Amino acid sequence: MTFPPLTTLAVARRVPLRPAHVLGGRGADPAPVRWWVGVDGGGSGTRVRVHRSDAPGVSGEGQAGPSALGQGVDQAWRHIRDAAQQAFAQIGLELDDSVWAASALAAGLSGANVPGQAEQWLAARPPLALTVLDSDAVTAVLGALGGRPGGVVAVGTGSVGVALDAQGRQHHSGGWGWRVGDEGSGAWLGMRAIQHTHQASDGRATAGALAEAVWAVTGRSVAEQLAWDARAGQTAYASLAPAVFDTAAQDPAAARLIARAADHIRHLALALDATQSCDLVLTGSVGQRLRPELERQGPDLAARFVPRLGDGCAGALILLESALAPDGGAAAY
Repeated sequence: MTFPPLTTLAVARRVPLRPAHVLGGRGADPAPVRWWVGVDGGGSGTRVRVHRSDAPGVSGEGQAGPSALGQGVDQAWRHIRDAAQQAFAQIGLELDDSVWAASALAAGLSGANVPGQAEQWLAARPPLALTVLDSDAVTAVLGALGGRPGGVVAVGTGSVGVALDAQGRQHHSGGWGWRVGDEGSGAWLGMRAIQHTHQASDGRATAGALAEAVWAVTGRSVAEQLAWDARAGQTAYASLAPAVFDTAAQDPAAARLIARAADHIRHLALALDATQSCDLVLTGSVGQRLRPELERQGPDLAARFVPRLGDGCAGALILLESALAPDGGAAAY
């Protein structure tokens, strides 16, 4: 998908912004900002987009592994650097401390709303001229609606709903993490698929197409399944979600899981806005695959879905622009 350039999205901004965390450079005299770096990081992957501050058309993009803070701060920065190296290479630059020092970076990261994780990530930052951090849900809203009021229901590895009203206030639903929440997400579906498969293994459920698809990944024996469970995490569980969708036409157990997931996402979306009137954007690979079931369960809700204008990297760059503006409006961390 091709998104509008940063300038198009910035002109459309109407929501007053206040990033959660803003830090200046780590040195005494940070270099003038030449590069704007937008980061979109979650449990499945990281994307970085770089623009030259005085020429947004000069840009590069890169991708790397997950940078959800719950999976570790060292991993997050390693994958951000990997993706940033790719992005700067497209511009003809080698990423080093001098490039970082001339860069302002805004990141929307999964887990940035957890104070301890945010503090650790900020402490490990390279020598940036400016660092802005907020959750990936907030930057998803900013990018998806071009900075206008509205909400995003993001359903990928995890699930969360976030809306920004006309005063810039945030409204959240879900997003409590894959171990205890993230209902309807890829990890949630994968965990339920594993539970069903274990029940099929010991005779409590029918061993249909879903169980067969999961066994193809985990192994069929009890020992193989237990070993897979012992090393599985959020990303591994989410990797099983496609099997649920792919077997739903043949296996009632998979179809029931999809209906349950859509019901969770419908309630998550309805909780975002008491007036039931704001525009909503449905994002994430799992969200797109759930959309037909969501439309079947709640046509009134589906009528509020609007096309996505931009992605999380675009939202991070809008957030960065707000922090760089003279009036800022950003709280120092």
